[in-house]
Formats: sequence, structure tokens, C-alpha cells
Amino acid sequence: MVVGEWRDDRIGSALRGENPAVMRRLDAGFAVIGDVQFLPGYSVLLTDDPAVERLSELPRSRRLAFLGDMERLGEAVERACRRVESGFRRVNLEILGNADGFLHAHVWPRYDWEPEDLVRRPVWLYPREMWSAERFALGAGHQRLREAIGEELDRLGG
Repeated sequence: MVVGEWRDDRIGSALRGENPAVMRRLDAGFAVIGDVQFLPGYSVLLTDDPAVERLSELPRSRRLAFLGDMERLGEAVERACRRVESGFRRVNLEILGNADGFLHAHVWPRYDWEPEDLVRRPVWLYPREMWSAERFALGAGHQRLREAIGEELDRLGG
């Protein structure tokens, strides 16, 4: 697979072991580190079934497993960010599904150092340039935090 193509098939590449953003395989999906890190520790839970677009399409047991994975990833991000990053406040959890046609959940750490006009508002209100600025792109500088989140996922178990 050519570098970058995994972004065109995030779930399939995770299932094949080719998605470099995957931190851990969970019960009903994959915990991945986010492509952008303007809020360090941003993570995403991907479903493990690329055909599933909505939570309501899963049988109840898989729905509960996905929600359990979302809670586990949220707690892991919270613990890791509290330990590794300064100014950690809280975690926001979201299942939106407006842009990508597959079930996924966003885990957004929030910080005291965020701009006052944004810290209490949805992350999606951050300026568009934050989402594409090279300085916020996932890279080697995020390895410590990525490892910390993975360690916390391991501690929390399945």
C-alpha cells in the first residue's frame, strides 16, 4: 500500500494491519491517534466493520461493545493527557458521522490553555487552518503521548 492510501480506507487498512495511526485493537473497533494534534491526544475510535455507517446499524451487543470501547478510549486519553500534557481539563466524546461514511467516535482532550473564546465551545469551531497546518499534523513529536494512550488502554483492559 502506498503511503497515504490508508487514509482512503482507514478501516480496511486497520483490519489488514496497514493503518499506521492504530494504537490498539479493541473489542468493536480500533483506537487511532488523530491526523491533527492541535489538541494533543486527539484520538478516534473506528468501527471494525467498514459497512457500518451508524451506531443504530449494529446489533445491540455490538453497539454496547462500541460504546464501551469509546468510553475506554476516552478514559485512556484522559489519563494519558493528565500525565503527559500540561493544562489538561477534560475529554469530549462525540459520534457525529457528518463527513465520513463509517461509524467512528471522536475523543477530544480539552485544555486550560485553549483560547477563551473556544475552550468552552465545540472543537469544530476552531479555525480551518488549524486542521491543515503542518505544525499540527501527526508526527514523531507525538510518539510519547501516543505511547501513553496505548499504555492506558492496556491498563484499562477489555
